[in-house]
Amino acid sequence: MPVMEYLERNAELYPDEVALVELNPEEKETRRITWKEFELIESDRFNPYRREITWSVFNEKANRFANLLISRGIKKGDKVAIIMYNCLEWLPIYFGVLKSGAIAVPFNFRYDADEILYCAELAEVDIIVFSSSFIGRIEANATRLSKGRLLIYVGDNCPSFAESYHELVADCSSKAPYVEITDDDFGAIYFSSGTTGFPKAILHKHLSLTQAAEMEQKHHATGRDDTFLCIPPLYHTGAKFHWMGSLVAGSKAVLLMGTKPETILETISKEHCTIVWLLVPWAQDILDALDRGDLNKDDYRLEQWRLMHIGAQPVPPSLIKRWKEYFPNHAYDTNYGLSESTGPGCVHLGMENTHKVGAIGVPGYRWECKIVDEEGNVVKHGEVGELCVKGPGVMTCYYNNPEATAETIKDGWLFTGDMAMQDPDGFYFLVDRKKDVIVSGGENIYPVQIEDFLRRHDKIKDVAVIGLSDRRLGEKTAAIIEIKDDMTCTKEEIEEFCLELPRYKRPKEIIFAEIPRNATGKIEKPRLRKMYGADNLVAKENMG
Repeated sequence: MPVMEYLERNAELYPDEVALVELNPEEKETRRITWKEFELIESDRFNPYRREITWSVFNEKANRFANLLISRGIKKGDKVAIIMYNCLEWLPIYFGVLKSGAIAVPFNFRYDADEILYCAELAEVDIIVFSSSFIGRIEANATRLSKGRLLIYVGDNCPSFAESYHELVADCSSKAPYVEITDDDFGAIYFSSGTTGFPKAILHKHLSLTQAAEMEQKHHATGRDDTFLCIPPLYHTGAKFHWMGSLVAGSKAVLLMGTKPETILETISKEHCTIVWLLVPWAQDILDALDRGDLNKDDYRLEQWRLMHIGAQPVPPSLIKRWKEYFPNHAYDTNYGLSESTGPGCVHLGMENTHKVGAIGVPGYRWECKIVDEEGNVVKHGEVGELCVKGPGVMTCYYNNPEATAETIKDGWLFTGDMAMQDPDGFYFLVDRKKDVIVSGGENIYPVQIEDFLRRHDKIKDVAVIGLSDRRLGEKTAAIIEIKDDMTCTKEEIEEFCLELPRYKRPKEIIFAEIPRNATGKIEKPRLRKMYGADNLVAKENMG
């Protein structure tokens, strides 16, 4: 059944129970409050950094937005993009899109103005919903973006080139629209990039969304009494579909804007969180703060916290060993997935398999896996090959890209591009990537984009960007730079030049050296990784 039916069920069965909480505790450091707000805070009658909605309100807001879209001529198969930071409006808007029969198209909030335009045109988006942080990026291409598209703004002080979400939905019905939607209808487009950094639009049916939701609830046994803490961005398939376990269970979830160790532990304590999904850097930060004595876990109410799980990047077994020393009663899990498989879970470790930490796990609920060689033949246990997955969450296609689709989906199998091996117990281990994508702090970084940028420097002859193992981030970017003959250059010059890049794309290491290329002119990145010790530490731990 389409996943929206879970929302409608929850609104009927648990109308007055809290569905979502939005927390912005770190906003205290920058937000100015009024004296009236201060007096209310002091009397514990108001918290300007916390908002919540019940299941009935959640459903009503989704219905209002669905009816708004329909009133503007949106029909089944049209596309509505969402580019916002996590907030209480995000999920009701997403579900409103689904209820209207349209296709939800979440945008990465890191996209710059040109990437937003590129993805809007690639996915043939009809409407773009955005919030205040993205006014400048939308305005930069407002003329082209608004041509044939409606721009809807969520927030105060609506810009002149958009229409106000709050004003538009105020007069819309809170009743569910009648739109017949089946599992075979298209539900969402997510974006993925190859090593070139050019996004592909990944088209999924409603079947994929429901599969991801039901799988998450089953994998982590999410129940009515659980509270899920969600910190990563909702545009990401991982965050959204991990949350959907709460949707299926009809339980509360908390959207936390903040990643400081004390913020996370305080939220778990005050909101009675039982399931927490962390990225490797945040888990490392918590452990480091505990090691230094900056945090004392006894200062927080954590006894209800039953599960910590990690995804989005390889997890060092040493991290989990440290974690279990501080939290011996925690269940642990990790999930493997990609946007083409509707996010995490096509392979998962399983809470009962902590003894296999280091593996990505076994096939997830309703999934199959295999490892094949270059000819597509299944390899023997212990041999390395490409990991392939098959199940109800596999994408329909790369939208308007039949060539890439044919390369990735063969006989119903999704070829992931990741190299893996299977041990005698049937557990899968990642060994290396076919692609050169760097995963740093759970974010994909595409070396070609950085290389193209650096080549604009008038002193640079050649450049290669690779990932170096990093204890906190998993990987960090390193730029190997070959300077033009008879010229000199300093690291400070390169660092200043890279200020034009978004912070997360700036190289963390700069190495001046000759760039090795093979006979066909391709950079020998495996050789560079070996030269500079960039072999993945997680792989070493796994195989050791």
